[in-house]
Amino acid sequence: MTSLRHTMSDATDPRHAAYLDAARECILDVGWRRTTLTEVARRAGVSRMTIYRTWSDMGSLLGDLMTREWVGIAAATRVAAADTTTPSGIAAAAVSTIRALRDNELFVRIVELDPDLLLPYLISRRGRSQEALVEIMASEIETGQESGAIREGDSVLMARALTLAGHGFVLSAQTMTDGTIGFVELDAEYSRLITRTLEP
Repeated sequence: MTSLRHTMSDATDPRHAAYLDAARECILDVGWRRTTLTEVARRAGVSRMTIYRTWSDMGSLLGDLMTREWVGIAAATRVAAADTTTPSGIAAAAVSTIRALRDNELFVRIVELDPDLLLPYLISRRGRSQEALVEIMASEIETGQESGAIREGDSVLMARALTLAGHGFVLSAQTMTDGTIGFVELDAEYSRLITRTLEP
């Protein structure tokens, strides 16, 4: 399994983080379509060539930004969880993750202005963020299997299936809410789905 450390180039370089911060600000202000590497460089206070040496185009920059954002959210919710080696613990962490993603200002901005950016990751290929999220959950499942808290089976397969289900609870949950069913009720069902899937 690929290490999380390698999901994004130069992830530990503070300059790299500052450039991504500048790109994030641009997207929040004007959206993805109107953000350019030149504007990112201006906001970061560096030359355009400095940015071009790290990213050849906005697509590669967006990939690094999304990886940092989404994986950072997942990692933070895992740290906050009491235990992510049991079905209920993994479920609680996963629900916290989908809630944080739904509320994340960058995610909301992309969905509002440029939702088509997400389509390739939903219908044709997995992105680095998805791979990293699957890796996190698969590792938790494997630990739970070792203690007998989680049923036997292919941990990556289970993690992929649960991540796939999570896509709907992040992107489409609003379409399933009304006056009688809200996010709280839907999230409870996702928690139950994960728990029942992983129980021995």
